[in-house]
Amino acid sequence: MPELPEVEVTRRSFAHAIEGATVLAVHLGKPLRWPLGCGVDPLVGRTVRAVGRRGKYLLIEMSQGFLLVHLGMSGSLRFANKLPASGAHDHFDLVTTLGTLRLNDPRRFGAVVYTETLQDDMAVKLLGKLGMEPLSDSFDLAQFQVGLKKRNTAIKQVLLAGELVVGVGNIYASEALFLAGIRPTCKAARLSQVRIKRLHAAIRDVLTRAVERGGSTLRDFSSADGQTGYFQLEAMVYGRAALPCRVCGTPIKGIRQGQRSTFYCPVCQKQ
Repeated sequence: MPELPEVEVTRRSFAHAIEGATVLAVHLGKPLRWPLGCGVDPLVGRTVRAVGRRGKYLLIEMSQGFLLVHLGMSGSLRFANKLPASGAHDHFDLVTTLGTLRLNDPRRFGAVVYTETLQDDMAVKLLGKLGMEPLSDSFDLAQFQVGLKKRNTAIKQVLLAGELVVGVGNIYASEALFLAGIRPTCKAARLSQVRIKRLHAAIRDVLTRAVERGGSTLRDFSSADGQTGYFQLEAMVYGRAALPCRVCGTPIKGIRQGQRSTFYCPVCQKQ
């Protein structure tokens, strides 16, 4: 599943290229998770002002309204002057004067939703409960500490939930917890302020490096200009069960948490 770094990499790969483009046509394929929310004809003639991001949603701001794009489990975007004819897994084409933006999603868990403002009911439903942005100044340490102290579940599950801090997906939660020296099964409320401060810094560090490396390509992720990611090549624990820890040499352990794979070093990550 594309996580925050992959979504941010995707945004950066086409945001400037599409800025200022005028919509010429909109083509829809098979239905996605939610309907578009408007007819395609009214979008023609509108201008793309900017492409932002909130959590794992891309926010395409137009001269009137927004398109909220989610890549789901297997989705990816392409933006180019010329694309081949739409295939079975191509579900949305935004044809503009500067190129075509296409959503390909084999599993169809992704979505493109139109909303007039970010205060509309649908926008609030999708974005309203998202936690702090970890790569922005809104990721406040004091608020992070207060939020963790209220949660008595395992710290990795808290990170994945996205209600306190958004976008720390499975790969990056495992890596951030390793960097902070925290075992993923530790209860969030039991973490000391010192360890929370380390985790806060580790989340920023891991996600920043992941964006710089182009995200993680575990299966078929690539950005809107076709580039793959390389962060997975330097993972310290994720996907390395039974392999020696890169720091201490102890075999990495793999467990299941909430139906997700978790990886940690039993020596470097103490309770």
